[in-house]
Amino acid sequence: MDRLIEAIENAQNPSVVGLDPTEALVPPQVVASFADEVRDSVEDENELPAAQLAVAYFEFNRAIIDAVADIVPAVKPQIAMYEALGPAGIDVYTMTCEYAQQQGLYVLGDIKRGDIGSTAAAYAGHLSGVGAGETAYDPWHEDAVTVNPYLGTDGITPFVDAAAAHDKDVFVLVRTSNPSSKELQELDLAGGGKLYEHVADLVEGWGEPTRGERGYSRVGAVVGATHPEEGAALRERMPHTFFLVPGYGAQGGTAAGVAGMFDKDGSGAIVNSSRGIIGAWKKTGAWNESMSADQALDLVASAARDAAADMRDDLRVSVYR
Repeated sequence: MDRLIEAIENAQNPSVVGLDPTEALVPPQVVASFADEVRDSVEDENELPAAQLAVAYFEFNRAIIDAVADIVPAVKPQIAMYEALGPAGIDVYTMTCEYAQQQGLYVLGDIKRGDIGSTAAAYAGHLSGVGAGETAYDPWHEDAVTVNPYLGTDGITPFVDAAAAHDKDVFVLVRTSNPSSKELQELDLAGGGKLYEHVADLVEGWGEPTRGERGYSRVGAVVGATHPEEGAALRERMPHTFFLVPGYGAQGGTAAGVAGMFDKDGSGAIVNSSRGIIGAWKKTGAWNESMSADQALDLVASAARDAAADMRDDLRVSVYR
């Protein structure tokens, strides 16, 4: 987590851009522009739509990464958007992660895995890679991943061990931003407190052996921006746990609301925005059907850069107080 904190300090920007492309977020002319190129590369015509979208997703991601690389310290690709396209999508996910790392960005893979035993150890390959020594290979190019704690310690330990061995990090779901999270996370426990508070205590404990020079462990927590009061209370409860804060912008979270999730030095959290940045081009009113694919990507990039800069400035006012 020390590397992430250093990247945030260098950028003076505690925000991460979620790279969650969908067909609705990619300009249609970008998708259409790859039809002929992709048609020659697929063996089965039925593969064409997924392959065409996959190529478009990568060009879309690359345009955004190039636009924001000097503004933000990190990106967060959501693997579900890529898995939906099958093997071609997985290739684009790994290519996106690799490209972002090449541009100097910290890559947080939003994979939300959760299992036990040998299965959890296999999922932890997202952090450990394949092989060891001179034959080691990292196919995923992630600096951290998100995990689901519902199966308890058995489901978390393999990720923590892999993170510690390979200088990477884990973010555990604690208090998520979605409305129905209360169905489970707000349940009252027989001994007092809420279920999410018990999970918070577990996360703080899981990370204790891995604390870095900055005081934060390799085991972070996902705490939604839509729960500002609870987030501030969790900040006090989890002094050595770094927060990933989704829910800013499109879901209703604000810079003022997330301020309490940072520590007294303005550290301890990074705030995510996905649609608000990668979909910012749709709100400019500048897009039109006659644009070329290159013109549309230029619009995507300039709008994403402006939105990322606005978010940075908002957070600076609220967090670096």
